[in-house]
Amino acid sequence: MSGVEGKVVAITGASSGIGAATATHLAEKGARLVLGARREDRLNEVVDHITAQGGSAVGIVVDVTRREDLKRLTDTAVDRFGRLDVLVSNAGTMAVSPFDELRQDDWDAMVATHITGLLNGIGAALPVFRRQRSGQFVNVASTAAYVVKSPQAVYAATKTAVKVLTEGLRQESGPHLRVTLVSPGFTHTEGVGKGASPEAAAAATQLRDEIAIPPSAIASAIGYAIEQPAGIDVSEVVVRPTAQA
Repeated sequence: MSGVEGKVVAITGASSGIGAATATHLAEKGARLVLGARREDRLNEVVDHITAQGGSAVGIVVDVTRREDLKRLTDTAVDRFGRLDVLVSNAGTMAVSPFDELRQDDWDAMVATHITGLLNGIGAALPVFRRQRSGQFVNVASTAAYVVKSPQAVYAATKTAVKVLTEGLRQESGPHLRVTLVSPGFTHTEGVGKGASPEAAAAATQLRDEIAIPPSAIASAIGYAIEQPAGIDVSEVVVRPTAQA
């Protein structure tokens, strides 16, 4: 199956930012969506917006750090639509801070969300894709996986892990599956600066307001990777503002 129309796509972190923009973009192209996020009210807003425009979407409350939640997300896709064509692992947290602040709970949250959450998605979707002999993983990393800047070291480390895990998965996936890494640069989302130390939050928010690209730019890149014909794998896409160093 090529193109986006008719494909069943599950997205984590779908209640705002890149996840919500991707859901809207794919719905406009005719995808059938299973959207997961922790914030039920915001998730319902995204689902209601899509269905009001004639699209197809269902929302599931999902915490990616819980294996059973990812299994419920993929099971919902199969139960509702008969298959799962794409899993977009987008859930993220950017609680950056200098090491000296010792915000170890924030470090744990980034590891749990970006690394464990990604692996939970693979664990839930891979058996489905193997049974179908088709499927695509789209994993959202960051330009922080390519350039480390203070005070983003822990965040950058977890996003580098996403990059490495995605390449390893691609090598093992075989001829029937596709694996795509999408690495956004500075993107205008509410997550920028959220949970960060005051100084880091202020700096990130200022830079966001000066140079950030809209989430729709990342959604377009994800859509491009999904719409390729079977047998063609867009393995890696980096999308950043032209002003970003």
